[in-house]
Amino acid sequence: MTQPVFRSGETAQTLDRGLRLLYLVADAPEGLTVTEAAERLGVGRAVVYRLVGSLTAHGLVRRDSGGRLRLGAGVLHLARRAHPLVVAAALPALRRLAEEVGATAHLTIAEGTEAVALAVVEPTWTAFHVAYRAGSRHPLARGAAGRAIIAGRSGSPDPVTTVGELQAGAFGVAAPVLGVEGLEASVGVVALGALSLAEVGPLVVAAAAAVGAAL
Repeated sequence: MTQPVFRSGETAQTLDRGLRLLYLVADAPEGLTVTEAAERLGVGRAVVYRLVGSLTAHGLVRRDSGGRLRLGAGVLHLARRAHPLVVAAALPALRRLAEEVGATAHLTIAEGTEAVALAVVEPTWTAFHVAYRAGSRHPLARGAAGRAIIAGRSGSPDPVTTVGELQAGAFGVAAPVLGVEGLEASVGVVALGALSLAEVGPLVVAAAAAVGAAL
């Protein structure tokens, strides 16, 4: 059977359209219909059906019970493969922050309605500090880390502080990581004693900016 021959320009155009469709679906929390996708891409429905077929085969896009296009589980697989790269880029800033403040520093990302601690660095010179495990999850709307991510959606770099929302007696300060396409994250510190927002806030904001620049 003769295999179809694709010109390089045609292949590049198909890839570009597929990636644009993936971004469109990612930016549509309620999903997209094929008609909506075709209109936004400026192509016919038949083209979208072909693109959806390829993306679905790789698990990057799925169709829900109503036929709307949504992200598939394959996107999570790719995201998890990128996590070590994000952690490696963030660690220097987290180490500086932990030592400067004398508190446990962390990089937290949003996964759906949850906040997930992606990287944690504990200070080396303190007698006591909060033990915080990488991989820990909590509701996005609770705790300084999650609240900072939510605040960052409006573009504000300002730090957020909370007391005892996740652990009794724990004080948290966090600031969003801004300017990294496709990543919702925050950098923060958590301590057993009170933290001064006036003193710690600028350090956390600077660390979040350093992480954003590194990524």
